[in-house]
Amino acid sequence: MQLVNALPGSPAGPAAGSAEPDDLYGSTLMSLAQVRALVRTVEGGLALRHIAQFFVWTQGSLQQLLPHQLLLCGAYQRSSRELRFEVFNNVPMPSGLDAALCADGAPLSRRLQSDWLTLGEGRPLLLAASDLGLPGYAQLLVHGVSRPQRPSEIESFFALAHSEPLYGPRQALLLELLMPHLHAAWLRVQAAESRRSPPRPVQPAATGDLTARECQVLQGLRQGQSNLEISQALGISALTVKNHVQRILRKLGASNRAHAVARAQHSLPWLNE
Repeated sequence: MQLVNALPGSPAGPAAGSAEPDDLYGSTLMSLAQVRALVRTVEGGLALRHIAQFFVWTQGSLQQLLPHQLLLCGAYQRSSRELRFEVFNNVPMPSGLDAALCADGAPLSRRLQSDWLTLGEGRPLLLAASDLGLPGYAQLLVHGVSRPQRPSEIESFFALAHSEPLYGPRQALLLELLMPHLHAAWLRVQAAESRRSPPRPVQPAATGDLTARECQVLQGLRQGQSNLEISQALGISALTVKNHVQRILRKLGASNRAHAVARAQHSLPWLNE
């Protein structure tokens, strides 16, 4: 696992009269061709409104700058209070990888986010696919956008993967330069798609899907306790309680704490004791 955290400074330009290389791995930080590709990528992202347009955009000049065979895109969904992922690929993916990356609460996607926050400290992060148990790929380059002053609250998240070890500090810098545009384009597409196809209502889960700890937290909610009071009673942190509450709301399809208690009362007799 390699952390791309300290990006190199801009090297001196080529000597007078020398040819500037056009390949991504030349001696200069960015060639003229890459600068033009960067401008095309930024301009092209402004017009995106459909998923199909987004995919075509990623396969054009963006590929010239950041070659990838798989692109994982996540956007925060306020209805579920977590990121929802979609994956785009231009070569066949290993069986089951789509679900492993895009299913609700997928451990692999959660680990990528956690590594980015803790190891990368919110900067572009280079990961070895073998460390993640990810077959068919050599490297992943991940980056995202967090809320200002709240780095743990991720608004969008992206992971690029390739079967060849193509990524390094230069690609990390390019991803950082492009991140505002990738973020804006993906959120714009998601918003447009949601207007065309309204999301299906959340179906409440059976209360039997709650864990024992979540049931304990739910009892505290029933008693009107705050997160701090519940944490002191259970011997866990207030942040852990907050996470439990968010999962309870999601599982029960509830909009707030009182709503969650109301949904659970008819099927959990002990809750009224």
